[in-house]
Amino acid sequence: MAITGALENIAAAEQHSGLPQLRIETFPSQLFWLLVTFTLLFLFLWRVTLPRIALAIAERRNRIDGDLEAADTLRKQAADTLASYEAALAQARNRAHQLAEENRKQILAEIDRIKAAADADSQAAMKEAENRILQARDKSLASVKAAAAVAASDIVERLIGIRIGTDDATSRRGFGDETMI
Repeated sequence: MAITGALENIAAAEQHSGLPQLRIETFPSQLFWLLVTFTLLFLFLWRVTLPRIALAIAERRNRIDGDLEAADTLRKQAADTLASYEAALAQARNRAHQLAEENRKQILAEIDRIKAAADADSQAAMKEAENRILQARDKSLASVKAAAAVAASDIVERLIGIRIGTDDATSRRGFGDETMI
């Protein structure tokens, strides 16, 4: 009996075996629970999840728009800063060129002044040298005249035996002008 009871149980199990969702007698309850589950899931998504997703998307869009506006503002500020930097740089370059030109003019004026002073000094030195040369020439001419007068006096004394003074030897009237006439 035990064997027959076990066989009956196996036969009953085989009748009820298989996938329960494919059994026609359970279709109405499966459709009911499918409808209830789908409705609850739809309501949950519609009332809770979708608004959160929409809010997250809106926040992200707002943040992106804000970031884009901030980036645009910063780009404009950077462009303005660059323009002011370039203007300041150009102004500094112009000022540097002006200072260089002023310095060049001052240096050239100083060079001209020093050159003029050097020219004046050299002219004065040349004038002084010429004066010394003239004085030396006059002195040497005087020495030559005195030496010539002494020599002439000695020559006259040796030639004719008359002693003449150096004043007579240096005078323009010739020797013995009175006697020659």
